Amino acid sequence: MRGIGKQFGAATALHGVDFDVRAGEVHAILGENGAGKSTLMHILTGAVRPDAGEILLDGAPARIDSPAAARRRGIAMVHQHFTLVPAFTVTENLALGGSEPAEAVRRTGWSARRAAEPALERARSLGWDLPPDARIAELAVGTQQRIEIAKALATGAPVLIFDEPTAVLAEHEVEDLFDVLRRARTEGRAIVLIAHKLAEVLSIADRVTVLRLGARVVTAERAEVDAPALAAWMMGAQPAEAPREQPAALASETAEPPRAGSAGTAASAASDRAAPSAAKAEQAGHRVALTVAELAVRGDRGEIAVRGVSFTVGQGEIFGVGGVDGNGQAELAEALVGLRPIESGEASWDGGRFVPGVRPITGYIPQDRRRSGLAVGMTVEENLIFGAILERRFRRGPLLRRRALRETAAELVERFDIRVPSLAAPVSTLSGGNQQKIVVARSLRASPAWIVAVNPTRGLDIGATRFVWDQLRGARAAGAAILLISTDLDELAALADRAAILSGGNLTEASLDRARLTDIGLLLGGAGADRAARTERSNTAGPRAARDPAASGGEGALPDGRSRRSAPAANPDAGPKP
Repeated sequence: MRGIGKQFGAATALHGVDFDVRAGEVHAILGENGAGKSTLMHILTGAVRPDAGEILLDGAPARIDSPAAARRRGIAMVHQHFTLVPAFTVTENLALGGSEPAEAVRRTGWSARRAAEPALERARSLGWDLPPDARIAELAVGTQQRIEIAKALATGAPVLIFDEPTAVLAEHEVEDLFDVLRRARTEGRAIVLIAHKLAEVLSIADRVTVLRLGARVVTAERAEVDAPALAAWMMGAQPAEAPREQPAALASETAEPPRAGSAGTAASAASDRAAPSAAKAEQAGHRVALTVAELAVRGDRGEIAVRGVSFTVGQGEIFGVGGVDGNGQAELAEALVGLRPIESGEASWDGGRFVPGVRPITGYIPQDRRRSGLAVGMTVEENLIFGAILERRFRRGPLLRRRALRETAAELVERFDIRVPSLAAPVSTLSGGNQQKIVVARSLRASPAWIVAVNPTRGLDIGATRFVWDQLRGARAAGAAILLISTDLDELAALADRAAILSGGNLTEASLDRARLTDIGLLLGGAGADRAARTERSNTAGPRAARDPAASGGEGALPDGRSRRSAPAANPDAGPKP
């Protein structure tokens, strides 16, 4: 891609960007929300037409003016926002992107199940048991992501683009996906990975390109960069010391390798299935706000999704719940904010009546911003004021005080650093990260006493993630009781005062300070004995060696065998130039 430029009205999304990806490599694209990453790839897939520049495939100019043209040229993309048909079944959705041998069609006619079989087989090879007859609308967002990934892998396209594919995957699922990407790389496919998690990029990418404000900052070989340098380039600063409260994923880049046998420590730490108790919240200095006893909740298909869980959340405490997506997290969150009925069990607030979503004042950050958190056809202002219009101070009799509401929306845009061309802009035109900021801003606006946050930083860059974390910490400091449900174990480590793992609808206590979160996630997030054995090997050889057999240098080893600790730090002056 040479000199790619794109304008959306008065906003410039891309400023003459150059980008290339080679056969047999994983090329990662990093950048803040709104940096132009998705726009650049949407141009490559024909979904967006550039205003300037050209595309070359195998050295020859290529006209890609539609997604169909991109598919014909062997370019497939897994989008950050799913392209599935909610009313169709898994099989029907996979059949849309599949194909059948012409002879089979002539002999017996077209079959959706036959057309979907290559994608279903690819999913099975990943260990994903996709329900072929379930409708997409009934499935958890993590399962929908797996369907998108399987559909793209089954096309056999020589160019594969993944836009935030790990956002809703647990850590062991990320490892499985990266194993597939490595196999695709050895087959000679060109793979583009849009990502925000630096540790994931450093573990899988051969080259890295950083975009900022629509311009390319740098393209570098993996051996020439480290996490602090990438973070600095993304934020527009000189590479410097890592943030004091960096996510565990970044800290692991320079941490000592874990001792052999720590997987066993994780297993013993989580062996008791007793739920976290009120006594533990009080011991930590938190007066108990919410008490949940033997709570059971049904899923959309009538199954028991949450099985008699019990826990407490204290005032001024963040209680974290982790695990693999699809194990009852969404149902638990919806029940505790009044969006789903409670099948059985009890819940009380401060020793009195608890009315989900009504008493106390509740803030809710849902797991799927586009389906549950936003009205994407409405404006930024309208999405920000949904809750405010119910408050008396924003009404004059039966009429709304529009000026006061507009001022409130403008204040939220500034406070939460939401990058929008205007308050009247449709939410659908914003980047995924800025859409998520709107959800977070609206949820925290009224200083709620009870907050339920489900994957609140999904799809956010490192700067926006840090900002959302600070907002949740601020709410905790103000006395809010917060339930944080996250598939990102690093997020739980950074924020949660106490934590548990939800697996198969059952809640199991986890001690974050006694073992690596990776081990806890693998052992309690639906992993079997073979996974435990792999974790044990990982603890002996180091995480990078476990993820990439080629990285024989152990934890922190670079592709040429050097230790990352001895490698020179990258910086914009000494490193590759744009």
